[in-house]
Amino acid sequence: MFFKKNSAVRFARRDGSMAIRCRHSRTRLSTWPCNVGPTPARTRPLVSVSLSSNYAPVSLRSLSPLLLPSVPKSSRGAYRSLARLPSRAPGGPGGGACPAAAMDRAELTTEQVLKRDIPWEHYMSTKLISGTCLQLLRRYDQKPESQRAPLLEEDGPAYVRVFLNILRSISKEETVEYVLALIDEMLATNPKRATLFYDQSLSGEDIYEPFLRLLWKGNWFVQEKSCKILTDIVSARPKHQNGMLPNGDSSNSKSKLTSTHDVLRGLVDWICSQLRNPTHPSCSVPTAIHCLSTLLREAYVRTLFVQADGIKLLIPLISPASTQQSIQLLYETCLCIWLLSFYDAAVDYLSTTRVMPRLVEVVKVSTKEKVVRVVVMSFRNLLAKGAFAAQMIDLGLPQIVQNLKAQAWTDEDLLDALNQLEVGLKDNLKKLRSFDKYKQQVLLGHLDWSPMHKDPSFWRENINNFEENDFQILRVLMTIIDTSSDTTALAVACYDLSQFLQYHPSGRIVVADLKAKDRVMKLMNHENAEVRKNALLCVQRLFLGAKYASFLQA
Repeated sequence: MFFKKNSAVRFARRDGSMAIRCRHSRTRLSTWPCNVGPTPARTRPLVSVSLSSNYAPVSLRSLSPLLLPSVPKSSRGAYRSLARLPSRAPGGPGGGACPAAAMDRAELTTEQVLKRDIPWEHYMSTKLISGTCLQLLRRYDQKPESQRAPLLEEDGPAYVRVFLNILRSISKEETVEYVLALIDEMLATNPKRATLFYDQSLSGEDIYEPFLRLLWKGNWFVQEKSCKILTDIVSARPKHQNGMLPNGDSSNSKSKLTSTHDVLRGLVDWICSQLRNPTHPSCSVPTAIHCLSTLLREAYVRTLFVQADGIKLLIPLISPASTQQSIQLLYETCLCIWLLSFYDAAVDYLSTTRVMPRLVEVVKVSTKEKVVRVVVMSFRNLLAKGAFAAQMIDLGLPQIVQNLKAQAWTDEDLLDALNQLEVGLKDNLKKLRSFDKYKQQVLLGHLDWSPMHKDPSFWRENINNFEENDFQILRVLMTIIDTSSDTTALAVACYDLSQFLQYHPSGRIVVADLKAKDRVMKLMNHENAEVRKNALLCVQRLFLGAKYASFLQA
């Protein structure tokens, strides 16, 4: 039900009539005495509300304690009956949220929520909060930070207990949003305040459960605040407290308090769900990545994230950015990659993705120092793992590092990482034989016109290496010819096959056994001229053999 300022509410029942006029100014309500008189016998309960364009949401049930004092005792039963009527959405019968109102709630800001006046006295009168809680709230609520800081310094755990009790005992959405906004503001002003939740006086409190429950059940504002608060709190926990992990995490604890592992699992599940199917069109992904970049500092979270198949959700987010918001999202995504580079299972998964070309593209064009730093530090970590060194060299990273070193960076960590990366790339460049680089390029399917393809000495020195693993390289080249849509890769594959035919003494027999002729001949009609040219060269060498192939140089 929605009420506009100066709106009128009228209703009538068989046992009497009552007129109530309610004025809504922000969240304060004023009431006037109501006249009660007889009504026709067959009159049904009626509610009529006059509305205009600007209105604020207020439920009849929430008005009950404020209106009843002004209503004669003889008519309070009728009013309570009305207050119990199911509310209907403006859009039609059966209830449901108004789309415009739902969108308004999704766009709520902390500043808007903290402007509300919450009826704490009413909550005390209904025993939802205690008198002590009310006194603490009166001292804290609607006060500037200069007054709040000493209160939290002096009695911070008591305020944490008050906030937790409210979130457990009061389900009214406006109040829940308000308390979450208070906690979020408290932690944003001073992140060290998260340690208040682990004070010894709160050892019997389940500090995680209210936020973990709201993470899945609330609207977007509630979910976002719950995720951020839970991330801050769980990240600030002490590792050991008197020989026991906080919140009932001891191995011999019989407590039913929510464990840290339960919280971390819940957070990872929520983050992955937001990355897959965002609840909010513009805020879900940044919020999820922001919290993930904090949580991945824990080894257990890295394990959970890999098991949840979350890495593939990060790769599309790694691309050059221009706006401030997108730069921050890119930075935090790359920070996640850097944190994952410390976990072997994550590195193994990253080796199967296109993360390296994306990171190289970012570092080539980015001018934001913190983005360059975290990407370079990721390169440094991945350099010694798997086939990443060969990929970096093939993608031209040595030259990119030289260009980056020529720029005027002020971050010492970035300068140190660039120097270490440069030395590592040089060492790997010496260790990698040319055929190893070529093999890596073929196996990854990243064929381009690098110098080795047209270098006669490369083919003369390495032609016998093609026999490894039952001519594995040739089989992969044939797969590229059959399946690739990249015209450069197709042209290079045909050219390399023709080079094998020229330099290997049994080239024609080996290629014939692979049934390559028909597969290559199909590319002679390809729409790309370079593909047609190299396919024709390969077919000619296949028919002529090594003896006459020297006459058909590309």
